[in-house]
Amino acid sequence: MTLTTTSSSLRARNRYLAGLLTARGTAGLALVAAVALAGLLAPLLTSADPLAQSGDALAGPSTGHPFGTDDLGRDLFSRVLHGIRADLAIGLVAVPVAAAAGCALALLSVSSRAADVAVQRAFDLVLAFPGLILALTITAVWGPGRLPVVVVIALAEAPAFGRLLRGAVLVQREREYAVAARVGGAGRLRVLVRHVLPNAIDPVVVQIATALSIAVFIEGAMSFIGVGIRPPEPSLGSILSQSTAYVGTHPAFALAPLIAVTALVVGFTLVAEALNRGIRQ
Repeated sequence: MTLTTTSSSLRARNRYLAGLLTARGTAGLALVAAVALAGLLAPLLTSADPLAQSGDALAGPSTGHPFGTDDLGRDLFSRVLHGIRADLAIGLVAVPVAAAAGCALALLSVSSRAADVAVQRAFDLVLAFPGLILALTITAVWGPGRLPVVVVIALAEAPAFGRLLRGAVLVQREREYAVAARVGGAGRLRVLVRHVLPNAIDPVVVQIATALSIAVFIEGAMSFIGVGIRPPEPSLGSILSQSTAYVGTHPAFALAPLIAVTALVVGFTLVAEALNRGIRQ
């Protein structure tokens, strides 16, 4: 059984690598890595304080301010880099929480008919709320900040993880290898952990990449309407929101955060597509 599980894990890793090493996967990884490194190395790439105001508001790009300054005279280059860090930090916390919660509920769901009905109705209830209404409801209780954004993303994404894993487990546990293991005397839990889950986890891996791109959108949207990260802390959504009044006169104000958001979303989407193609080969 150990050899079977190990070989299954190795095959899964090979499929993931095969997908990521395609042109699509490489391009996606390169985009995400470039933006993530820019945010991670923000203190080394710029010495400007993202919160410090100067007297030169809405200045164009210059040696001291590569992207110019915003309406309060703050360095846009520094604010965008630190905004990338904030967005990625939120996504890297919220998405694993969503995956863990969704997968735990999926395993509960397949344990009995009553649990399945309860979990699926809970998922339906969450999905019935439009994302904006869900965000406004949670921030009305907690107020704006990082924690509400994490909670909104986790709640919004958990049903996707749960339903993907539930469907995969229901399919895999009826396969010949799972039936043979049960006939051979393996208990229900052992069959699930040793045989079914290693073969049912592929959709969850793909969904993680997809959820990261969605998390960037959700954080950006919440900060854009003022219920996300608290100002003056920079985030890509809040910078875009501030720039809307100056798009015609100072396009660089909106262009920098827009490029960063687009690169992250496109990068994660390409990685998800590459992984999906890899596991289907």
